[in-house]
Amino acid sequence: MRFRPLARVCLVVAALSVLATACNSGKAATSAAANGLEKTDLTIGMLPLPEVAPVQIAIKRGFFKAEGLNVKFTIIDGGGSALPSLLSGGFDVLHSNYVSAFTAASQKVADLKVVAEATVATPGSFVLVTAPNSNVTKVEDLKGKTIGVNTKRNVAMLTTSVTLKVHGLDLDRDKIEFAEIPFPNMWQALKTGQVAAAFLPEPFVSAAAADGGVKVTDLMAGPTDSFPIAGYFVTADFASKNPKTVAAFQRALLKAQSVAASDRKAVAEVLPLYTKINAQTAEIMQLPGYPITTNAVRLQRVSDLMSEYGYLQKPFNVNSLLLAGQK
Repeated sequence: MRFRPLARVCLVVAALSVLATACNSGKAATSAAANGLEKTDLTIGMLPLPEVAPVQIAIKRGFFKAEGLNVKFTIIDGGGSALPSLLSGGFDVLHSNYVSAFTAASQKVADLKVVAEATVATPGSFVLVTAPNSNVTKVEDLKGKTIGVNTKRNVAMLTTSVTLKVHGLDLDRDKIEFAEIPFPNMWQALKTGQVAAAFLPEPFVSAAAADGGVKVTDLMAGPTDSFPIAGYFVTADFASKNPKTVAAFQRALLKAQSVAASDRKAVAEVLPLYTKINAQTAEIMQLPGYPITTNAVRLQRVSDLMSEYGYLQKPFNVNSLLLAGQK
């Protein structure tokens, strides 16, 4: 049988396609082998907040890919509520507030390791907000009221409790309650009177302000000034079995953290990729701080404050959560 010209072309193209696929697969396999990564596909559980912008920067700019990693993410409501998914292998990495993670670690509910710090608070990035025409105009007005937080006994509730104490209020004596409400639903809960005030991070602070929300106080001042908020965690078992993968993830993420810390525009560009923040809000909203190191002294502040407010049964040393090489 003689091939027609078109058939010959198709056959050649098909052969080249197969060859190219084989070569690319070979290159990918060679790259993975060269990097020595134990695992190349990773999933991060994270909240849709500006503090995880470096993850998107690392994805968009190919920092993870350059390390041989394929990183995907899943949106969560809170670090504490998502912890079981990390422990069961649903996530490889969890973005969580430190209060929830330190509580689980201190109670030996989870054996965790800090991969990297995510954020520290900056003025105006975490605010106590009320609805328009609310009878709550100052912190002292919260006696007998309910405050909205995304998760109880986490960084939101802890820092709000610290602020209440600074203003002379006591949770038990003054009958102040907390209600768990996901951040995207918090503004509606305020407007309908479900809660009298709410702990809000950006971008929810800016969104509430645009709709008439009223700032009661900045929650990150005094004892909580520049307070460490959240980090990226893996289980100790995962870190032990995948040391090269964890190291590759750290290198890529910290490179992105450095970009976020020095280039506001880079953060603004990625926020719409995983949040409902529009470009205009992204340009003006208050951003958190993006640490480029993991510092035990800084993280110990969280643990010490947790002990002071009864979140821990006994003092907890955060050094047990750090990986080799972290300080």
